[in-house]
Amino acid sequence: PPECMDADVEVLDGSGRVVRVIPGKLALEAVAAQKNAEESQKISAQRDRTLLATYLSVADIERLRDQRLELLVQQARVTEQYVVNLKERETRLTEDVRRYRPYSDSPRAPVLPDHVAEDIVNTVNGLQVYQQELAKNTAEQQKLRGEFDSDIARFKQLKGFN
Repeated sequence: PPECMDADVEVLDGSGRVVRVIPGKLALEAVAAQKNAEESQKISAQRDRTLLATYLSVADIERLRDQRLELLVQQARVTEQYVVNLKERETRLTEDVRRYRPYSDSPRAPVLPDHVAEDIVNTVNGLQVYQQELAKNTAEQQKLRGEFDSDIARFKQLKGFN
């Protein structure tokens, strides 16, 4: 019957004794869940040992967090400067393009040179790339803060601090 499809199957010999049991879907899922729980506990215990072996105080953890965050902040500043420069370049190129056909009102305006069009495309693409890098950097900073906050809380718990 359909309700028995996920149940264990007992294999019987000629006299009706159970020779072996073939685990069903539910039993296999329970075993997998148990293995996952055990693995998670092992990973957590290893992380705790590493935390205690690596740091002597909360101040050590905070110092490392601040150093890593400062690196990310500095990278963000450099990237922000690239974005500013690219926006300025885009503005200059946009103004320059108005001298060429089809963007100029003058019938005698020359056709837009390929290198200028290529410059605009490269600038816009570069701008998008650096803006994405800024977003990734911000996400990385938030993730780093969260991880270190978690480490600090766990370290305090392991050391018995309030």
